[in-house]
Amino acid sequence: MMNWEKMYHSKLTTAEEAVQAIKSGDRVFLTGNCSVPQKLLKALVNRARNDEIYNVEIVQVLTIGDAEYVEPGMEEHIRVNTLFISDNVREAVNEGRADFTPVFLSEVPRLTRDPNLLRPNVALIHVSPPDEHGFCSFGIEVGMTKPAAEAADIVIAEVNEQMPRTLGDSFIHVSKIDYIVEVNYKLPEIIMGKPGELQMKIASYIADMIPDGAVLQTGIGGIPDAVLHYLKDKKDLGIHTELFSDGVIDLIESGVITGARKTIHQGKVIAGFILGSQRLYEFVDNNPMFEFHPQDYTNDPFVIAQNDNMISINSAIEVDLTGQVCSDSIGTYFYSGVGGQLDFVYGASRSKGGKPIIALPATAKGGTISRIVPILKPGAGVVTTRNHVHYVVTEYGVASLYGKSIRQRAKALINIAAPQFRDELTKWAKEHHYI
Repeated sequence: MMNWEKMYHSKLTTAEEAVQAIKSGDRVFLTGNCSVPQKLLKALVNRARNDEIYNVEIVQVLTIGDAEYVEPGMEEHIRVNTLFISDNVREAVNEGRADFTPVFLSEVPRLTRDPNLLRPNVALIHVSPPDEHGFCSFGIEVGMTKPAAEAADIVIAEVNEQMPRTLGDSFIHVSKIDYIVEVNYKLPEIIMGKPGELQMKIASYIADMIPDGAVLQTGIGGIPDAVLHYLKDKKDLGIHTELFSDGVIDLIESGVITGARKTIHQGKVIAGFILGSQRLYEFVDNNPMFEFHPQDYTNDPFVIAQNDNMISINSAIEVDLTGQVCSDSIGTYFYSGVGGQLDFVYGASRSKGGKPIIALPATAKGGTISRIVPILKPGAGVVTTRNHVHYVVTEYGVASLYGKSIRQRAKALINIAAPQFRDELTKWAKEHHYI
């Protein structure tokens, strides 16, 4: 038996035993997205319910699945500090039972490495079985988890037979793990619905802005998925992104996405994590076309900018007539987070031939509310400043704002607002001397 195998077997334990290593007052990093270590989290919640732990801080980014650990009354035992608000913790954050820390995704690893900021005492991670050299892959969530695991005093891992072995800067050796809990369950899936007519219209404008050989940041959601539908006739596209979903598979298999013209990581898809279906998990397993990296690399604007013709596509909640983009809140109601939007907006804007694109439907609530607004709601978070914004796209067209005056911006944005709101937007802009 090889040394690492002896080490591996000596660290095997149950979830219930492993979480005994977590003490009251500890900070715990919880790996997220579709990679939440479900057995470990359940065992930790049970300790909280049995009044065994108090004042444990869970630092996380985005988690998929049930969130028993933020149920009312849990906060004296486990208090979540989330760096991006997913729907399962949104209510807890806005009711003051959980915390939200705004941060660029590119800087999450810095926070988790710094003992004065968010370095964890314990990291709960979810990995693939070890290879013949004793290295486990972080699988579908590398970006935030690898740096946190490297910084933590104690690492507790679920080793899941069904976790894909993803390649890149995506491994942890058995010797760096303190407690190992073997599990065998399917990873959660996120299945995207078919994009609607409105999303397809927005996507058609975006697709026209994407040249052959471009490198894409593809997020998750109706608009990015719809854009991929329109790219079937493009050639040699590349991917450098924080995350991707199932939409890229068909374009890779049809030869549209090759990465052949990329200026860095030629021929490779670069990402930090994935959200998608079992088909996607199987597609990336041991596939050398994909390289996963920590988020301080994938989202570093100065790395992103090295990709010529970098196209970033991000969404927004509302955009004001000066070009300020709110993406993380609805007024004072915290909705999501900064994520990687500005990382990629800035990176794409510094790229030779790059285009940072903000895409959103022109209206909300069945056409009763304009999302192109005179001024942002009180308390709204400016994620992309008016100094950074380049292109805003709705189903009514493209507004090119970079290097344009306030007067030019207001006119361009009114032109892509829903027709029923253009008169009142124009009236407001004239009253305030924007136009």
